[in-house]
Amino acid sequence: MPILNALGGVHHLRLTVTDLDRSRAFYTEVLGFGVTAEAPGRPDDPAIRADRDALYGGVVLANENLVLGLRPVAEKADRFESERVGLDHLSFQLGSMDRLWEAQERLDATDVVHGTIRELPAFGIAILSVDDPDGIHLELTAALE
Repeated sequence: MPILNALGGVHHLRLTVTDLDRSRAFYTEVLGFGVTAEAPGRPDDPAIRADRDALYGGVVLANENLVLGLRPVAEKADRFESERVGLDHLSFQLGSMDRLWEAQERLDATDVVHGTIRELPAFGIAILSVDDPDGIHLELTAALE
């Protein structure tokens, strides 16, 4: 028997980023998150970057039921590596294939690097890959219709 067995959905995620302004712009302007809380002061202040009660100098974003924190404590030259222990990628669910196709069309009109829609019939989904400014792998996912 597991120690815990009735977990709900994910409450929130926090990503470590190199440049708070750049990441905030990506998550708000590209993925539609809204800012719900910001740390007081400057994110480059070492004192605030060490203060968990001040969001580590970061920001909290929300998109519907998903809460996402951005923590700007990584070195500027650092980049995400999915092959290391930890996060491989995040997948955001869209409501339909129409929304996924619309997302691809809208991304095509920007300079945001992204893949093309790939159908994964064995899993009943299609995915559209995109990397955030730090190279964190993201997927937009929709159920195959």
